[in-house]
Amino acid sequence: MDEVVEAEPDPEAEDQEERWARLLPELLSDVVQRVEASGGERWPARKDVVSCACVCRRWRESAVAVVRPPAESGKITFPSSLKQPGPRESPMQCFIKRNKKNSTFYLYLGFTSSPVDKGKFLMAARRFRRGPHTEYIMSLDSEDLSQGSNAYMGKLRSDFWGTNFKIYDSKPPYDGAKASSSRSSRRFGSRRISPQVSAGNYEVGQVSYKYNLLKSRGPRRMYCTLECPSAQETWENSLKTKFRRPLGPTTLRNKAPRWHEHLQCWCLNFHGRVTVASVKNFQLVAAADPSDPTSSVDDETVLLQFGKVADDMFTMDYRQPLSAFQAFAISLSSFGTKLACE
Repeated sequence: MDEVVEAEPDPEAEDQEERWARLLPELLSDVVQRVEASGGERWPARKDVVSCACVCRRWRESAVAVVRPPAESGKITFPSSLKQPGPRESPMQCFIKRNKKNSTFYLYLGFTSSPVDKGKFLMAARRFRRGPHTEYIMSLDSEDLSQGSNAYMGKLRSDFWGTNFKIYDSKPPYDGAKASSSRSSRRFGSRRISPQVSAGNYEVGQVSYKYNLLKSRGPRRMYCTLECPSAQETWENSLKTKFRRPLGPTTLRNKAPRWHEHLQCWCLNFHGRVTVASVKNFQLVAAADPSDPTSSVDDETVLLQFGKVADDMFTMDYRQPLSAFQAFAISLSSFGTKLACE
């Protein structure tokens, strides 16, 4: 058996890293702020901000303190941004590309309002059949879509009928959360900006489709219950906080479409973001708490909309309190056959 020999550290590389780390905090912060302000508002130029965070630990901490979370900035910068709430005023515009041959779905951040632009890759998901269930494994790596990967983000799991889904996060949504799987020994890779924490499968949401056993005419109905991240936490606190409390579930329902007599179909106003009629198209709004008759919600503001624009192209726009990860998981539930809903 060949002996495994560890590579000797490179003194020159270590000296170079130490030299960068010795910059005065004020100077370091100024450098990162200048990079942030010098045309790095959008991708691909935004990669310069990420490069700053990759220099060393002190540069990473400085970048974390300077860059604001998506809820405040409306920008996705680090992988951690994908599990942070989106902006409140205007939705984050994304699109999903589907590859039917390998049952893989790719999520991109749109550079423009057009769904045909190249976009910035965010994450991918692949559909697997596991006995009577279907699972969608979500990953930061478009090539490595397995639960054992360092890039594993979470998964979506359906029941036999394809009408009830559970969303699992790879990291606990709050302190004390119990993993739904015993396979929690994996750890996030060092490529991530967020600290290393134990990775498992923590249930953070459910998606259900209303049964339509009588095959009655009309669109399928959809309900979601989610553990949404707090929009009050700053970017820095969300990465370093040692105590996070459960915030309680957020409930969403699909916005009911209207029947168009002239077109003879059900219609929703997607404001030009959806161009192809499909049973998969939907808009989600806040739903009132059934246990509290006095509660009131804004049931007009669309928090997530998903719809078809080409054979294998779909737009996905989301806003606070949803994160990109949650929006992607909900959108994935729309694919596939709903045996009791179609």
